[in-house]
Amino acid sequence: MLKEAIQGKTVLAAAIFIASFLVLALKLLSPTPVQISDEGVLSQVVPRLFTSIDVLEIGLALILMTATAVYLIMHDHVTAADPAQNTSAVDVMEERQQRWEEVAKTLKEDEQTLYKAIIEDGIINQSELAKKTGLSKSSVSRALYGLESRGLIERKRHGMGNVVLLK
Repeated sequence: MLKEAIQGKTVLAAAIFIASFLVLALKLLSPTPVQISDEGVLSQVVPRLFTSIDVLEIGLALILMTATAVYLIMHDHVTAADPAQNTSAVDVMEERQQRWEEVAKTLKEDEQTLYKAIIEDGIINQSELAKKTGLSKSSVSRALYGLESRGLIERKRHGMGNVVLLK
């Protein structure tokens, strides 16, 4: 219900913004011709002047455009920062755990150990994996190759070593 109300307000703000833009564009492109008369006798028609009504309409259109633009921009930032709409750390950890359980069945023992260590951190240096898991550097390298070939991780060069990321 609340989400529908927010979307309705956003649509309304967007419609007001577009209408204000169109009014502004039309007023700026076609100002009202001004007739100048002297003692009731029409003496001159000036085609490119703005009347006070034109200026008032242009000002109102600018105010509405600015207000709705600020609302639309700020609304995006507020909804992006709303913790109720973002996935929490708990959700991320649950998702990782489910993925781990599905994938673990298909991995060798060394690969399981490494994959679990990578899931805990999400990103880790390859040299730290050897220390964290107690596996030799060559075992870590072979197991990472297996994980990488399955598309579960990605190794990126970082300085003299590699950084391992989940895919």
